[in-house]
Amino acid sequence: MSSPDTIVAIASAPGRGAVGVIRVSGSRVPQIAAGILGTLPAPRQASLSSFLDAQGGSVDRGIALYFPAPASYTGEHVLELQGHGGALVLDMVLQRLLELGCRIARPGEFSERAFLNGKIDVAQAEAIADLIDAGTAAAARAAVRSLQGEFSARVDDLKTRITGLRAYVEAAIDFPDEEIDFLSDKALRERLAAVFAGFESITAAARQGALLREGLNVVIAGRPNAGKSSLLNRLAGDEVAIVTDVPGTTRDVLRQHMHLDGLPLNLVDTAGLRPTVDVVEAEGIRRARNEIARADRVLYIMDAGVVAHDDSERWAAELAGFPAEVPVTLVFNKIDLTGMPARLDEASVPPRISLSARTGAGIDLLRTHLQTSAGYLKSESGALAARRRHLDALGRARQHVQDAANNLSGTRAFELFAEDLRFAQQALGEITGEFTSEDLLGEIFGSFCIGK
Repeated sequence: MSSPDTIVAIASAPGRGAVGVIRVSGSRVPQIAAGILGTLPAPRQASLSSFLDAQGGSVDRGIALYFPAPASYTGEHVLELQGHGGALVLDMVLQRLLELGCRIARPGEFSERAFLNGKIDVAQAEAIADLIDAGTAAAARAAVRSLQGEFSARVDDLKTRITGLRAYVEAAIDFPDEEIDFLSDKALRERLAAVFAGFESITAAARQGALLREGLNVVIAGRPNAGKSSLLNRLAGDEVAIVTDVPGTTRDVLRQHMHLDGLPLNLVDTAGLRPTVDVVEAEGIRRARNEIARADRVLYIMDAGVVAHDDSERWAAELAGFPAEVPVTLVFNKIDLTGMPARLDEASVPPRISLSARTGAGIDLLRTHLQTSAGYLKSESGALAARRRHLDALGRARQHVQDAANNLSGTRAFELFAEDLRFAQQALGEITGEFTSEDLLGEIFGSFCIGK
């Protein structure tokens, strides 16, 4: 499809720089190029040109590149001007392009047009944003794999397998006289097993990519003076939080971003949980509980000199008000004052760690535990840039296939089997944009940079 509007945006980062880039896309690019350059450049050849104002005077001089449709990023005619990176110069060139009939592009509109014109799918478009925002080399490599189409190809392969299953079963609906016994059909069971194996493989790669992109949100909670801020400082390797012997020193939420062998970690230190009549402290505790409800994992800190490692009644009472769905790790701090050894018990429920935030004993055990509990692999080979919506779609698609298998084995309802598989295909189609609402597309592309 082709939009009637020709859009323009500064594609380089804001501020002063050596080079500034302006991108134009749309049906009127040839006329606009002639207006600002005096002539239409040869396709896909860099040419040194003057950027002209309305009177024919030179505003700037730089490189012009013209990509005729459909062989361009957006699938439309595209003009790219690379001039000097001064903010004033770029603005003067931009204003001239607006005079020639362009309009300012919305955030992500270039990528949106690329999607609408079939140049990329939604998963690839999101990978572009993820590559720009990547905070680690592992996250960047995962984004490149998805941008190159690996994620989409694996999703399409799953959809193809499910389509084959649908065709196989719908044959029984259309030709009931064939008397095929599907329940004892080895080929059907093998096809189902292959689909489930495909889900396990792609979900593992996507979950790894989502971790690399979004990180693990870890909330440090507990009673006052248990050593929460000391643990934050130890993990961060810096004096991020104020530490004193006065209970209730931390009154607000304190955030710190770091990496554990490539795993982005979003640490949140919170106010000590206790009954209080202090208005400020009460607000801090309310915010702490809000953070706990949103956490991927809570580190509940206890003073090992006050609460014994096996005092289950004591810590069970302290965790009674926590959301059941939020995983918790009990951290017994201050073992340097008790003579206890550092140890990790991941088999217990919840997992327990004994450490000293002051001396650092047991901190490596905690780091390893955080990586293991998140399912993080230090080698990111095979990770695909993914978002929580992708994991949600994969989970729903797999459940639909499981429902189909249950229907077939329990009721031999071939029609329900085929319908569940259709729902699975639709859920997978949401990942690549085949079945994506306009509202979701607006949300996805609206989060992009202007000019991308």
